[in-house]
Amino acid sequence: MANLKEIRNRISSVGSTMQITSAMKMVSAAKLKRAQDAIVQMRPYAVKLKEILTNLSATLDLSENAFSEDREAGKTLIVGITSNRGLCGGFNNNIVKSIKETISTEFNNSDDVHVLCLGKKIRDAYKRSERFYTNEYLTAREDVYADLTFDNISEVATELMELYKSGAFNRIYVVYNRFVNAATQKVETEQFLPIQAPESETENSATGDYIFEPSKEEIIEDLIPKSLKVQLFKAILDSNAAEHGARMTAMHKATDNASELQKELKLSYNKARQAAITNEILEIVGGAEALNA
Repeated sequence: MANLKEIRNRISSVGSTMQITSAMKMVSAAKLKRAQDAIVQMRPYAVKLKEILTNLSATLDLSENAFSEDREAGKTLIVGITSNRGLCGGFNNNIVKSIKETISTEFNNSDDVHVLCLGKKIRDAYKRSERFYTNEYLTAREDVYADLTFDNISEVATELMELYKSGAFNRIYVVYNRFVNAATQKVETEQFLPIQAPESETENSATGDYIFEPSKEEIIEDLIPKSLKVQLFKAILDSNAAEHGARMTAMHKATDNASELQKELKLSYNKARQAAITNEILEIVGGAEALNA
C-alpha cells in the first residue's frame, strides 16, 4: 500500500505541474501576440531607415563620420541580450554559447573583449567574470524589460555611442535572438559600431530621387544616431518576442510530457492496485483452505 500511496502522490504532483505549465503556456501566448505585433510593426521602419542611410552614405566618405571611423582591432564590447526569466528552453543558453564561441573563434579569447549584459540570465552568467562590463550609467538601465520603450532603449544606445566615440571600445557588437516564429529563434550577431560601409557599389548605386535639405552630410549626421537607436530597439523587441515564443513552445512540450508521464503513472498505479487485490484474494483463499484442511 505504501507503493500505491507513493504513485498517487506522484500522479497528483504531475497533475499540478501540468496545470502550471499549461497556464504559463497560455500567458506566454498572450504576451507573444503583443510582442510579435510590436516587432512586425517595427521591422519595416528599421529596414527602410537603414536602406535610406545606406543609399545616402554610398556617395559619401563615411570615414569622416565619428561613428564610421575604421579603427585597429582593440577593445571590443559585446552586448548580449537575454531574458530576465528562465523556463524558455535553450533561449538564454544559446546566447551565452554564441558569445563564448565568438570570443574564442573571432578574438582568440583576447582579454580585450568585454560583455555588456542586458537581461538577468546573461548577467548571472557573466557577473563573476572578468569580461563583465558595466558602469554607473548602464547599471541603472540594464533591466531594459522593466519599461520596454524606445526612450529607455535610446538612452542605452546613446551610452554605447559615447563609449565608442570616447575610444573606450573600438568595436561594439550586439548578440540577440531574432524572432522567426513561435517555435523558431535564430541567434544573430550584428556589428553595432563602427557603421559598416556598403558591401558593393552596385547593390547600393540606386540612391533614389531625393531632395536634400539642408544637405546630405547634415542629414546623415542626424540620421546615424537615430538609426543606431532604432537598430538596438529592434534587437531588443526581437529578443522579447523570441523569448515569449520560446517559453510558449517549452511550456507546450512540458505539458505534453507531463500528460504522458501522468498516463504512465496511472497505468503503473492500476497494475500495482490489481496486484495488491490479487494478493489479498490469494491470502483469503489460502486462509479458507487452511481452515477447511
